[in-house]
Amino acid sequence: MSGVDRRGAHIGGGSVAASPAARGDGYKWIALSNVTLAVLIVSIDSTIVLIGLPSIFRGVRINPLAPGNSSYLLWMVMGFLIVTAVLVVSLGRLGDIYGRVRIYNLGFVVFTIFSILLSVSWMSGVDGARWLIAMRIGQGLGGAMLLGNAAAIVTDAFPPGERGMALGINNISVVAGSTIGLVLGGLLAPVSWRLIFLVSVPVGVFGTVWAYRKLRDLGERRRARIDWRGNLTFAAGLVAIMIGITSGIRPYGRHAMSWGSPVVIAELGGGVVLLAIFAIIESRVADPMVHLRLFRIRAYTAGNLASLLTATARGGLQFVLVIWLQGIWLPEHGYNFSDTPLWAGIYMLPLVGGILVSGPLSGRLSDRFGARVFATSGALLAAVSFFLLSRLPVDFPFPLFAVLLGINGISIGLFISPNSAAIMSSLPPWRRGVGAGMMNTFQNSAQVFSIGIFFSLMIVGLSGRLPHALYHGLVTHGVNPHTAVRLAQLPPVTTLFATFLGYNPIRALVGHHVLATLSAHQAAVLTGRRFFPSVTTAPFAGALSAAFTFAVVACLLAAVASAMRGSAYHWSDPGGEPVALPGPHERPGRRRRRTPDTAAKG
Repeated sequence: MSGVDRRGAHIGGGSVAASPAARGDGYKWIALSNVTLAVLIVSIDSTIVLIGLPSIFRGVRINPLAPGNSSYLLWMVMGFLIVTAVLVVSLGRLGDIYGRVRIYNLGFVVFTIFSILLSVSWMSGVDGARWLIAMRIGQGLGGAMLLGNAAAIVTDAFPPGERGMALGINNISVVAGSTIGLVLGGLLAPVSWRLIFLVSVPVGVFGTVWAYRKLRDLGERRRARIDWRGNLTFAAGLVAIMIGITSGIRPYGRHAMSWGSPVVIAELGGGVVLLAIFAIIESRVADPMVHLRLFRIRAYTAGNLASLLTATARGGLQFVLVIWLQGIWLPEHGYNFSDTPLWAGIYMLPLVGGILVSGPLSGRLSDRFGARVFATSGALLAAVSFFLLSRLPVDFPFPLFAVLLGINGISIGLFISPNSAAIMSSLPPWRRGVGAGMMNTFQNSAQVFSIGIFFSLMIVGLSGRLPHALYHGLVTHGVNPHTAVRLAQLPPVTTLFATFLGYNPIRALVGHHVLATLSAHQAAVLTGRRFFPSVTTAPFAGALSAAFTFAVVACLLAAVASAMRGSAYHWSDPGGEPVALPGPHERPGRRRRRTPDTAAKG
């Protein structure tokens, strides 16, 4: 019978070339270092533009808050995320067929080229905005090539007993990079908006040369035809859904959002239909893009479901925290609106600290004791941290806020390292590329879903109470009642975008022509640091509570999914038989065969 020893070497059955990790030549650390660099820079680039958007739009001379320009703002942020979410599975599958190191290395080249093209744009106005969006999409293509094969390369290089630690480090860099991007964007944007994109170039060049010189393909390759119908229906379906979500948070007619728009309904419905067609195609073709029978592996399915739910809970958290800090807390504590984007990133660093502390440790411990207890505990702790954040007053004491952010970071690290290792170890070697791609698709798609959900909850919460509070505040300080009614009825998303970009929300909302009709004192009060927080604190508190309640529910469901993953095991037999790893109370020689309901042939 085929099996696996404590070091992960194959016993009997089919043979696979011994990995360099097993020979102790240090290749595994080279692979981990290069892959970590890649996913870190991709993650940084996913958020670095958030803080730099005001500088970017000033550089191309376009007002993102002007009517009709909100789509440019959304696509500058969401385009990168959508491309990486949509293409990562297909590119992981290509890695399974043609060699994942080959696709990964090409991804470094593509990512670097588009980073250069972003930084040298010569156009302005609408053309300049469209150029940057197109180049961001190209940069996302390179990021998808890297992300789609990164986890598989690490899994190939490390034996099963060390994958939790290795994939933990790799995945922590993804989560930490998103916060680092906020701080880095805040530091670079005041110098030049081009530096926001140029900073990726030396990293990309170095990573490309290093990858081509040092990385080797250790994974099993099985020749197969490219499933064009599956690729096209999957990409079109997912793109349609994500465009629908992105469009849904924009105003529609007299409505605050577009969820009732026929166009948005058609996009979401068409996307669901296309994904259903994709599933039918995959069940019938000889060489499917995604082998649907992989979802019969309980550890794989439960891990991905838990990952989707936790990513949905935390994906929008970053945006909510940024708006909370930039729109209310930082101005009330003496920071100018123009300085709030940078300081919002700095004040969120305890989140990164918690991840860095818990991630590697939980990954290493899960290698020994299994993923289920750590991943499930992480999801439960995340639910607790979201609940405690929801109980904070809007004008919170920062030490308590930092502690809760640190606990949330610990919960993320506690969950993500064991969960990723369990997902990847459950796959047969020749499916690791597409498996890693699907794992990243769940995570990246969840971020887009989460942004749509959290923004919608915030807008619904603000729509109920903000107009009344804003009207009375404006009238009290001299604004004509007729003008105050018109301003108070503007879609809340405009105010959220202004806050998010680091603009003075009232100055952007009211405009210079209205401020010119007021006395100098009244204008100074309206555009001062305290007026906007004073009228938004109560409405924002209700919206914040709804957003955090959703996050708590998502994390509790993730804990249930994680607990259902079963005992830790990895796929050890190229012929298709998954074998359980010894538990903490079992002798190494004892193995438990997985039953057919929890495993699938390759």
